[in-house]
This record gives sequence, C-alpha cells and structure tokens, in this order.
Amino acid sequence: MSPPSPPPWVHPGVRLIEAERSVGWAEIAVQADAFEAAFRAAGGRVVLLPDGAPALVAALVAAERSGVELHLSRRASVEAAAKPHEPGFAVLLETSGTTGMPKLIRHDFRRLRGRLRGAADPDARWLLAYEPAAFAGFQVILTALAAGATLVSAPGAGAAELARLAVRHAVTHISATPSFWRAFLLVLDGAAPPLVAVTLGGEVADQPLLDRLAARFPTAKLRHIYASTEAGALFAVGDGKAGFPAAWLNDGIDGVGLRLSDGVLEVNSPRAMLGHDGGWLSTGDVVEVRGDRALFAGRLDGRVNVGGVKVSPEVVEQLLLDVPGVRDALVQAAANPVTGHILTALVVPAPGTEETALRAAIRTAVADLPPAARPRLVTMTGSIALGAAGKKTRKGAA
Repeated sequence: MSPPSPPPWVHPGVRLIEAERSVGWAEIAVQADAFEAAFRAAGGRVVLLPDGAPALVAALVAAERSGVELHLSRRASVEAAAKPHEPGFAVLLETSGTTGMPKLIRHDFRRLRGRLRGAADPDARWLLAYEPAAFAGFQVILTALAAGATLVSAPGAGAAELARLAVRHAVTHISATPSFWRAFLLVLDGAAPPLVAVTLGGEVADQPLLDRLAARFPTAKLRHIYASTEAGALFAVGDGKAGFPAAWLNDGIDGVGLRLSDGVLEVNSPRAMLGHDGGWLSTGDVVEVRGDRALFAGRLDGRVNVGGVKVSPEVVEQLLLDVPGVRDALVQAAANPVTGHILTALVVPAPGTEETALRAAIRTAVADLPPAARPRLVTMTGSIALGAAGKKTRKGAA
C-alpha cells in the first residue's frame, strides 16, 4: 500500500539524512500515523521533545490532522503549560532562554509557512545547524520540506562534525548563528561544501565575519536574517554589510514596521505570535543609527553593572571581533568584591597570530572605552563553547 499524499507544505521528494540514515516521505508518513493516534487520544495540547527532524515533521503532520496544539519542547522536562487561547491546530515554540527564563510562544502554522517563498528545488541540500524545535531550526526544516530538498542533520553534533557532514553530502545551503559560523570556519579543512547560500541569524552579524564568509564562499548568496520567536521572521539583509539600512526605520521592510523607542528597536509584524494585538513589540535590542546604517549595540537586558556603570558585554565583544588576528571572542561578566562585576574576555586567535602582539592590539582597541567597559582579564583559547541553540552563553549579567 502506498503512503498517503503529503500535505501541501511537504514536497513528496523531500529527503532527510539524519545520522547517516536517509528518511523519505513514506517513512515519515508511517510515524505520522502513529503520532496521530496518540494525539487524538490526548486531545487539546500535546508536548513533544523531538529526537530529530524526521520526528518533528511527522508530529507536525499528525498535529495538523488531529487539530491539536503541538508544543515543541527544547527541554527534557517542561512545566504544565497554560490552557490554549483557542482550540485547533497551532504550534508552540520555546524561546532559547539566553537572556532569561524560556517563554512559550504560540504561532499560527499558516503564518509561519506563509513566509516561505521560492519554487521547488530538489537539488538543494540544507544543513540543520539549529535545534529542530528552535524557531530558526523550525524555519529551516519547513523551507527544505517545501522545496523538496535534502536536509542533513546530526542531533547534538558540534561544528566539527557538521562541517564534515557538509563536505561529505555537498551541502549547498546553511543557515546558522554567527557563533556557529566562526567555529565552522575554524574547523573547516581544505575541502569546503559547495555553498550557494550562506545565512546568519540569532545573533548580531559583525562585519569581519561577513567579510570572511564572503571571501571563503565568493559565489554564495550571503545574507543575515533578523527574527524572533515572538515576532516571527522580520527581514533579511543581503548587501554584505552589518546592521540594516536606516531608511527601514521610516519606511519599514517586507510588510514589517520598524522604529526606535529610547534606542530600542520595536517592530510591528504581521507574522507575530498568536494572542498579540497587532501593535508594536519591543525586541529588547539596542540600535544605534550611524549615517545611513542602523547597527545593533547589544541587548538591553544584557547590560552589566560594573561599579555603578551599565556596560554592554556584546558591544565590547563586537569591538574585539574587529581586531585583526581575533577569530572569535566572548565577553562576559565575573563577580568582583569591589565593583560588583568586571568584564572578562575569551579570545580565539587566528592561526599564526603572535600572542604578545595580539594582546597589545586588544589593549589599543579598548583604550578609548570607559574604564568599566574594558575587560580586566583576557584569556586566549582554542575555541568557545556554544549552547544548544548555537549561541554563546553569557553569565553574570545584572
């Protein structure tokens, strides 16, 4: 017996490669049937911790058929969720919790799919570098499904293993955090995947990284995306420059309104979470306008109190990333009995960089900062660990 036809948002030619095992629509359909029986029995809202992309796709198909709310969890245990706002199929996604406790965000699945564009592309081969249940990972999976592309994934794998898979499977499209891309470039050996699309999201895309990616993959389309679990996919920047055109603050972009309120970016998005009244949402991102460019200057809730002065570790980090010879950096707070906190920095030197010269360059780069914003301890390291969301994990904010 042939499997049932896939829903309109799943191209029948899609192929998922997970842990070197190939999964097509026929196998997904069998798992979807099993999920559907369980979901109908449970009713209302069901919670799923996906063990990979195939399971997530099967659960989505089953939830749509069953008319239940599907809570895609990113944690092994979750607290009892609030009652749904309204009955019917919806997708609930958790925020990363990078800057606080994770929040549960409810989305209309049709709105999430509505952002996807483009014709079928069975020759495309995507690498899943985000968690499947993260908003960004969810978007990558939906994009591959709609295009009939191949999606390559390896749950829990780090940059080195994903780089190996990207080369082995001749991956053509990668969307990942800037932190992942820095690690990816460091571990990528002589051979490189034949990328035609390089996308950054989830963190600030700095100019040195954009320049390195453009040089490493000169024929690839390079863009960085601004999105959030609450507001949905907002806009993409494809001119190779950090930040976004300041004119968008007046004119909006792609149906999304943008404005600054006390230096913090607010958005009015048609793709925002369910339950939102359609007004302006604060993103929590501080933005500075310099000439014709709007540049991100850290998170409002990520600022640290150093001796009574509020400083942004992210802004200092961006400054370090501009120093020649620095491949990656992490600036964070550490407790101090005198000032409450100090800033510290982990720095990954570029291969062949002389440490003494690099330390001198870093001191010069931060010399004009207020004393509270200068890292008091700079430690050289070979790599910077990333959290499950592919982002750097900061500590000590207050």
